[in-house]
Amino acid sequence: MQFKDYYKTLGVEQGASADEIRRAYRKLARKYHPDRNKESDSEDRFKELGEAYEVLKDPAKRKEYDQLRAGGWRGGDDFKPPPGWHGGFRDAGRAGGAGGGEGFGDFSDFFESLFGGGLGGMRGGGRQRVRAKGRDVNATVEIDLDTAFNGGKRRISLDRGGKRQDLEVNIPAGVTPGRRIRLSGQGEPGMGGGPAGDLYMEVKIAPHPLFELDGRDVIIDLPVAPWEAALGAEVRVPTLGGKVTMNIPAGSSSGKRMRLKGRGLPGKPAGDQIVNLKVVVPKPGSDRERELYEELAEVSGAKVREGLAG
Repeated sequence: MQFKDYYKTLGVEQGASADEIRRAYRKLARKYHPDRNKESDSEDRFKELGEAYEVLKDPAKRKEYDQLRAGGWRGGDDFKPPPGWHGGFRDAGRAGGAGGGEGFGDFSDFFESLFGGGLGGMRGGGRQRVRAKGRDVNATVEIDLDTAFNGGKRRISLDRGGKRQDLEVNIPAGVTPGRRIRLSGQGEPGMGGGPAGDLYMEVKIAPHPLFELDGRDVIIDLPVAPWEAALGAEVRVPTLGGKVTMNIPAGSSSGKRMRLKGRGLPGKPAGDQIVNLKVVVPKPGSDRERELYEELAEVSGAKVREGLAG
């Protein structure tokens, strides 16, 4: 019989982690599963994968196999168990009736010469149906900022192997860009009766005509008139929850940042709304307005650049 290189069968390095081995097996098992792959050698390849995974997923079996492999054996070499090899799992398997009368005949002579048993799912030489969870699927859902603030339902369409699937997604209030929403059981079907995978929807938020988003904080540029900035004023400010009144202090300048506590996206804690003041000077639209600007210039125009005097 020939020595089997289980690491090569799964396409992993000898130092691979348990997670890497599991992922490699699942990927290849999906590819070569006889229910999906109709190539003539798919069933044999599938059995080889199951045998390799049976050994490498079990820390004790893997340790014994690694000790044997360290002796210089390579895949395809003519192999006989070394003198004194006791096959630690041979006795354990047969003690429970798994080695002889119960079967497990789908494993190779190489496997049985080392471990004397097989997967509990193989009986009477029949093909084991691997029960595995389906692959998780990633997709993107774009919502507007109002939906991110209030929450709600959003219908999305996915292409599943050329077939359109419509799903309704519940958007939680306060969701932020990059957040992933999990839809349990909406991924790829499982194998051998295993559960379906999950669908993970990454949230993107479309641009808004008034607001920008910074985490949970909402930012808005608020135009104010020169007299409002100079004298102070109460103004109505749009927020995602509706307009609120804000007091502008006298002597405010463009670029001043004001904060409306808790007026950003909901959460624990909720975000704030940041208001950037932008002083906007209206162009005189009448003779009277021009007269007032000229009068203001005579009275206080020089004060604007007092700091540059010298």
